[in-house]
Amino acid sequence: MRTVLLPAMMMTMMVIAMYGQGSIGIFDKSLDIGKPEKKGETTYLPLESSYYLKGSGYNIWFNRDEFQYAFKEISGDFILTANFKLMGKGVNPHRKIGWMIRSTEDADAAHVTATVHGDGLTVMQWRALRGAYMRDPEDEIFSPKSDVETLQLERSGDQYIMSIANPGEPLQEIGRTKEPKLGDQVLVGIFICSHDSTKVEEGIAWNVRIIKTIRDQDPLDEMKLGSKLEVMSINDGIRKIVYEDTATIKAPTWSRDSKRILFNKAGKIYSIQREGSLPKGIKTGKKDLLITNHLISPDGRSIGVSTSPDTTSKNAGIYYFPLDGGEPKTILEIEQANIHGWSPDGREVVYSAQIPGKSTFLNVFKKTLSGSKSTQLTFHTRGHADGAEYSPDGRYIYYNSNVSGTMQIYRMKADGKDQEQLTFGSGNNWFPHPSPDNKWLAFLTYPYQVESSERPYCKNVELRIMPISGGAPKVVAHLYGGEGSFNSPAWSPDGKYLAFVSNSLPLENK
Repeated sequence: MRTVLLPAMMMTMMVIAMYGQGSIGIFDKSLDIGKPEKKGETTYLPLESSYYLKGSGYNIWFNRDEFQYAFKEISGDFILTANFKLMGKGVNPHRKIGWMIRSTEDADAAHVTATVHGDGLTVMQWRALRGAYMRDPEDEIFSPKSDVETLQLERSGDQYIMSIANPGEPLQEIGRTKEPKLGDQVLVGIFICSHDSTKVEEGIAWNVRIIKTIRDQDPLDEMKLGSKLEVMSINDGIRKIVYEDTATIKAPTWSRDSKRILFNKAGKIYSIQREGSLPKGIKTGKKDLLITNHLISPDGRSIGVSTSPDTTSKNAGIYYFPLDGGEPKTILEIEQANIHGWSPDGREVVYSAQIPGKSTFLNVFKKTLSGSKSTQLTFHTRGHADGAEYSPDGRYIYYNSNVSGTMQIYRMKADGKDQEQLTFGSGNNWFPHPSPDNKWLAFLTYPYQVESSERPYCKNVELRIMPISGGAPKVVAHLYGGEGSFNSPAWSPDGKYLAFVSNSLPLENK
């Protein structure tokens, strides 16, 4: 993945220079804190879902600050995450850009910042009280070997936590403090400071997200957890939000013509245009199906779904029906079966299920659409096997299993033979999705603290890709999510994009 300034972004910035500042995206306000000598501004670039920052200011230091700030007022716990890059060579090596949590708009306000400097210094800094001198960060310095890719600042209770990631790498915590006393209601936003009151510096922030998180003591209402349907370019890592919902949506997957993305919501299946629109429900005929997962057939004409029973519907199993809706046909009637893969020739599906009355562990099975008998492919008597999906050439089936103690990615031949482990390490890896060109494998990684057999909501998870036959994985996206984020086949048919769901509670002020 590249992290370069795209030509389209440069063109948009030229338009800004000619016609002035536009909207500020997810932020409510932008202004120059501390009245710096040179005027700054922040502009949202909708084509690239990015922010262009221009600002001056003597510094963010001592007992007062000067800088350009775009911000929003929120309360509670949250995660701020984005990619940042200062433009050009700059004048002062300590010009800076990053995230800031601030108590007020006053120049001497208490605050905490996650900061990238022009010379590569990446550090957490703070002013504990209004008018106090800034905290000396000498014991918190991190000097990266390359440009910092992702900068994250989190508030969890009374703690502020800074983490960073270089390109392709997991997040690493580099700072934590309880010192700033900012109150529950705070300003959160992105900033730039030139560290020279006579100069103006420029920078770019992209993949900017403000995520309201669940506090540990708060109950989780799955249906009210807000969702963002995102599409990410594999080429440059830019993420665009296609659709937002105050409820929980899950398992995005692409139509074969790339024009639509399908997802689950409250047991129903919906379709939305790739460019964004209001979602449309897909009807399942006379049967009232409570859908838990889905995928599209290789010819693009049908949807295969897993279902479970509820108080109104007794239909549990695996079905398929026309892409635009219609009467479902039964593949298998069984509780707790999860469909994940369809053979390239369209004749078989693979799914995970328990053996009724024999085992509480999930194993992988395959079955023809019309046949009466299923074939068991894995035989775990401890640990689960799940998330099975065919390779595009039909030779292999990829799946995840925690038979080793942690959830890892495996593959086997289509007949179940020659099972081999592809990923290793302490994280828990779920839902392998081969790319259409059969070169890459994308999957979701939970941190090691999560129980290997569980896939909860509301966790800091990663999307990773690796060579199809094994090799070192690299992180392509950090997100707050988990269950439902990446369950279904997620590659666009041309292999250039991944679709996934991230979560956040509503950002309304309290």
